[in-house]
Amino acid sequence: MVDDEGDFLATYERLLRRQGYDVVMATSREGGLAAVAREHPHLVIADLRLPDGDGLDVVRAARGLLDPPAVIVVTGYPSDETRRAALAAGATSFLAKPFVAAALLDAIRSGLDGKETRS
Repeated sequence: MVDDEGDFLATYERLLRRQGYDVVMATSREGGLAAVAREHPHLVIADLRLPDGDGLDVVRAARGLLDPPAVIVVTGYPSDETRRAALAAGATSFLAKPFVAAALLDAIRSGLDGKETRS
């Protein structure tokens, strides 16, 4: 999970851990790129606006892996343009902040189900 909002990270980390997911967090573009390269995750959740650059760089890096993960893009600045850009970069889901926990869990399950069927 890559997001520079500490409250968001803490809240959703607790939620995901309670659901049985392992969670690796980063608060910057560089941290997200390093985590993707190091962890080869099954799923990436990335914010679009990060303090050191564009979250779409994390999306592209994740989707460029040999066995690419599902990617959920989240943003507090949604627009048709940002949605199109996220999907063009390889995002499998797009969520506008604030969103309810159920929407995130649905996107995660959908992404992981799609990942399993691609294997």
